[in-house]
Amino acid sequence: MTKRTSEKTSLRAVERPAETEASVCAKCFGTGIEVTPEGARRCICRALRDEADQSKRAKLPKRYAHCHLTNYTPQNPSQRAALQYATNFMMEYPAVDRGLLFMGTVGVGKTHLAVSILKGLAERGFSCLFYEFGSLLKEIQDSYNPNTYTSELGVLSPVLNTEVLVLDELGASKPTDWVRDTLGHIINSRYNDKKLTVFTTNYLDIRPNDREETLEDRIASARAPAFSKCAKALKLRARTTAEASIQGCEASKIGLFKDIKLFCLLLYILCI
Repeated sequence: MTKRTSEKTSLRAVERPAETEASVCAKCFGTGIEVTPEGARRCICRALRDEADQSKRAKLPKRYAHCHLTNYTPQNPSQRAALQYATNFMMEYPAVDRGLLFMGTVGVGKTHLAVSILKGLAERGFSCLFYEFGSLLKEIQDSYNPNTYTSELGVLSPVLNTEVLVLDELGASKPTDWVRDTLGHIINSRYNDKKLTVFTTNYLDIRPNDREETLEDRIASARAPAFSKCAKALKLRARTTAEASIQGCEASKIGLFKDIKLFCLLLYILCI
């Protein structure tokens, strides 16, 4: 009997571990309010926790945790224009009549801008949701499995009802009739309900050559309105070799200027 009682006591101790001091913020002691000589203010730990909660609710991948409009560095006029449109969209919403469609090759910052918009709107209290289009299709397909506890309606309901939706990598999935109809249903439903969507895609609206497909080839659906009605298309061009050379020269000039200033400062100190 004594042995069993000892085992139970041991189990209870494992189930309820004591709190460690490391789990409590040293600035606010878990209250969320930091007291400073200037007065009380919201603690940074609460801000970080709120940001993490917003990202979780919006289903933002951890890969894009660093993305903000402030750290997007445009490399050419097309990227600067896209940044300006993204900033205006985030600041002016909900007084915006249509979403955005970021088009361009890999690495130009399409998803960075889309995620940054979502974060900014989530901080302002709007409901937002992020989905990579292929992952969304996979979740819908999985809902058809009788062994799962999800349904197609359960998957699509937040997609259709969230105030701002980001659909990433549009056109990346194999274009079947089911894919086109599903996308058409999402776009059409949100368009009719006046809910805005931000898209990203590697496909352009103009065929670059006979071997390449356009975005319309990948996703065209009779159920969806024309993209021009529900999203402003923005083409982000990759940085050219000439632009890279110019930026490299400018960076070298800045570095040289800093070296000259440092040399002059040291010379001045030595002469004193």
